[in-house]
Amino acid sequence: MKPAGVRTGLFVLGVLCLSAPPAAAAQATVLYADRAIVLDDVGTDPANVPDALWVRKTDLPRINDFELKPQGACRKDVCIPVPKSMTRGGYFNLTGFARRVGQSVVVDRAARVWSFSEIPVVSGAFVHSRIAPEFAVPDRQGHLVRLSDFRGKKVLVVTWASW
Repeated sequence: MKPAGVRTGLFVLGVLCLSAPPAAAAQATVLYADRAIVLDDVGTDPANVPDALWVRKTDLPRINDFELKPQGACRKDVCIPVPKSMTRGGYFNLTGFARRVGQSVVVDRAARVWSFSEIPVVSGAFVHSRIAPEFAVPDRQGHLVRLSDFRGKKVLVVTWASW
């Protein structure tokens, strides 16, 4: 009876050791601006894209100062709509978001490091200054109207393009 109990104990111990995931597989490092953020918990990509990085939604603010809100991923006054496919449970597809906003990503899969460039819409000077760039367009009578003509007033600019 005792030898059987020893074998069972060894077998269970062996199963526990084999079924535990390696700690390094769940970690990733994100480089963004002047930060190096080590993430202890990252998700798996449902499509098995090797360079995809799914981060916890709660980690997003410390990565790039964005936070998820009902209107999208928001950072200060800038909100970028995100499709539902970019979120899954408590995770957010950071590399999918980077593609959506035109952000460059470099990945070292072996080291599990993702490096992200600055987000173009956030790095624009007009976002920091909250001043739109100057432009001029003809009105219905053909007179040239400049945006600066309305300085100090609220202006709604509506544009349309055929392409």
